[in-house]
Amino acid sequence: MEQSLPGSAERALSAIIPKTTRDMRFVGWFYIVYGALSSLTIIGAIVGIPLLISGLRLREAADEFDVYQRNHDFDAIVRGIERQGKFFLIQKIFAILTIIFLILYMLFLAMMIGIGYFPDMPNRGIAV
Repeated sequence: MEQSLPGSAERALSAIIPKTTRDMRFVGWFYIVYGALSSLTIIGAIVGIPLLISGLRLREAADEFDVYQRNHDFDAIVRGIERQGKFFLIQKIFAILTIIFLILYMLFLAMMIGIGYFPDMPNRGIAV
């Protein structure tokens, strides 16, 4: 049983999808290239591989949107949105980890300044 959208929704999607898929392809390629370049080192691979995978998911989503645009297949738009969801899930996890590591790094720097590890910086702590 083939499903379809109401006429007004289909017209709105037909106007939005071409620009959206171009943007998704650009961002997808950016993440793929950046992830691949980051993965050239072992430490960089920790960041690069998730970026590469998320870029691939975004490109797959754009492909599904194109399938919908050509065939008016409602299932293709559903698959495209699912792949977009996977892209955003990876990006959300990546953002949360970035915030955690940034906070840990700032705490580490504050601790190092507090114990006087950086001799050129005046220690304005409590005088003993």
